Amino acid sequence: MPTDSLRYRVLPGDFAVCRLDPSEPEPDWARAPGYSNITRTQDELSIVCAAENVPAGIRMERGWRVLKVVGPFAFDAVGILVRFVSPLAKAGIPILSMATFDTDYVLVRQDALAKAEQALALAGHQRVTVDDETDG
Repeated sequence: MPTDSLRYRVLPGDFAVCRLDPSEPEPDWARAPGYSNITRTQDELSIVCAAENVPAGIRMERGWRVLKVVGPFAFDAVGILVRFVSPLAKAGIPILSMATFDTDYVLVRQDALAKAEQALALAGHQRVTVDDETDG
């Protein structure tokens, strides 16, 4: 694997990106086990979580898949996200990105997943399973 290649994992399930009013409290359904992201700004309360957890009547976009860039990465690491998303941008694939303490997560539409994985493979990035994450 080239030194600038990254490893990633596709999280199981269909995810939704939701928008609530910024004054609303964080809903319990957004805190279910598994991947979720809750971001509050002065403009909105944005939630990414399993689509099956979102109740009817919530403004949302379903059909997202989550790609986890296998970390952890040091806070002074430069260009991790750019290396990962540049091939997706060149392939014309829209993304949403989020970061955590250890790594980055990139969302792509379900219908673009195969094209995204092809673009990532051509760039030298490797899809791994949960068991592979701790190797190398």
